[in-house]
Amino acid sequence: MRRLLAATAAALSAAALFAFPCHASAAELPDFDFSACPAPPANADPGTWRCEAFVSQGVLTIGDREIPLGEMRLTFSEGEVDGKYAQVFGELRHAPARIRGTFGASLQLKYGGYSDFQSNDERRGELDLYAALRHPLLPKECTIGTLDAPLHSVVKDDPAVPLEVISQNPKTVKFGVVDTQLALPGTTGCGRLAHVADELLGLPSPTGKNTFKQVTYVQFKPL
Repeated sequence: MRRLLAATAAALSAAALFAFPCHASAAELPDFDFSACPAPPANADPGTWRCEAFVSQGVLTIGDREIPLGEMRLTFSEGEVDGKYAQVFGELRHAPARIRGTFGASLQLKYGGYSDFQSNDERRGELDLYAALRHPLLPKECTIGTLDAPLHSVVKDDPAVPLEVISQNPKTVKFGVVDTQLALPGTTGCGRLAHVADELLGLPSPTGKNTFKQVTYVQFKPL
């Protein structure tokens, strides 16, 4: 994510010098919520920390099945401690998304306990997730992946949605990311209907057969 900030700063400078065009209007922007921003650690370097609020629209493709995920919200804080980059995860919020053709089942993404948003030349970031499956006939424990064995998503820049500077004050950007290597195991904790859930969703589905895409707006707030 540090590289994202650097890219953002460069783009903002270009905007000031060359009237860099913004293609998204303020009316198109989501409402950003910073209430879940984690505070910097006690030994944080003063003046280096900020919170980032993400609002994304995502799509998960399993084999030939496309599942629109709707809105996802994520917050985290980043800055420096003793001159070195550090980050603190805040919150992931996702409302259950209906899965078409599954007799009313829905999928809700949950935070899997690990994140790394410091981008580099290889990827934009990494995030561990698991998905709760909801249906009146399924146990509450029915999931794809678990907190102990989460799905590991490594997202890269999506060339179809390049970085775009929306606003300079407050700093707001838009970009797309994609993970084409996400592996999905069979369901866990689904009881006697586990084989039905797996068959309906096409699970397990190995890496290379699935795609996780997001179009994301991010707004930055100094801490």
